[in-house]
Amino acid sequence: MVKLHLSFIEFTTEETVVIYRAVQLWMENQTTPLKQPIVFDLEGFDVQPGNGTFLFLLALLAYIVVLLGNGVVICVIMTDRNLHRPMFVIICHLMVCDLLGATMVLPRLMMNLLMGIKKIAYIPAIAQAFCAHTYGAAMLTILSVMAYDRYIAVCEPLRYLSIMTSARLHCCCTLAWIVALLLIAVLFSFHMNVPLCGRTINQLYCSNRGILNLACIPTPISNIYGLAMTWSLSTVTFILIAFSYIRILSVAIKQGRTESSLHIKAFQTCAPHIVVYVLFQMASLIVIVSQRFPSLSQNIKKFFSILIFIIPPIMNPIVYGLVSKDLRVSFIKHFSNRLTILPSRAVAGVIR
Repeated sequence: MVKLHLSFIEFTTEETVVIYRAVQLWMENQTTPLKQPIVFDLEGFDVQPGNGTFLFLLALLAYIVVLLGNGVVICVIMTDRNLHRPMFVIICHLMVCDLLGATMVLPRLMMNLLMGIKKIAYIPAIAQAFCAHTYGAAMLTILSVMAYDRYIAVCEPLRYLSIMTSARLHCCCTLAWIVALLLIAVLFSFHMNVPLCGRTINQLYCSNRGILNLACIPTPISNIYGLAMTWSLSTVTFILIAFSYIRILSVAIKQGRTESSLHIKAFQTCAPHIVVYVLFQMASLIVIVSQRFPSLSQNIKKFFSILIFIIPPIMNPIVYGLVSKDLRVSFIKHFSNRLTILPSRAVAGVIR
């Protein structure tokens, strides 16, 4: 391994490259403020020539799975009137949220891997960052609405239809999106009148912090609000979800002594939602923890940073499809009907 000796300090070639990039970014941020139109450079993966196509195919496969899984669940719920119930309507909102997150990140990543397109204009960069953060916030608020719905269904079964009316259901879902959008809108309002001195974003996608790191001036208000908003939203949603499922389990244990089927119902109610929530939090935790290890390579950190846009959108349709009997039966029914319709149309075409 080649080693360089600088002022009696020994560096490997890999360390020298990292230091050079850090100095380059620092020098870039010392320049005069940029004027519109601003075009950023997304650093992307540092891949060897010829490996970009393979990574592109992996990203394309992941995106196809996301589109098929979430799209099928949405179509089945929308076309089957028997599934026009609160739980499945909320699942539909969750699938839309999955599509939002994956669509804002994966197509741009695939363009980078296949064609080497790393430049992104200011407005598309802000839009991508806004949607990426909205995806994270909306996921938590929608899961909170889902926990509330399941709490009413198990703890107040006789009053469920009178409490969770269609109007209240749509109001809760709309509120979940509005809260997420407002929180992120306030976060991005701090971008107004902030001069930018750099162009290189050291990430695979644009984010609030990735863009503000290029600011010519400190942004303490944005930092404080971002941390406070993230902590508050995570804490409040965790308390709501934990309270709902603890109450569900306590009711199931009390009433399960006389009715054993209630245990199974409570498990079928709680299991998919808890799994989805844990998957999302684990993906978020991986992103946060990976940034705390300087020894990790940049490629590994960047890979971990996009898992939150891949794992939940892929796993959520699978979890609900496997656990929800109604959704599974409806999907099989629609699929089998399609298979029987196609041959009959072909025969009719031949007869004509």
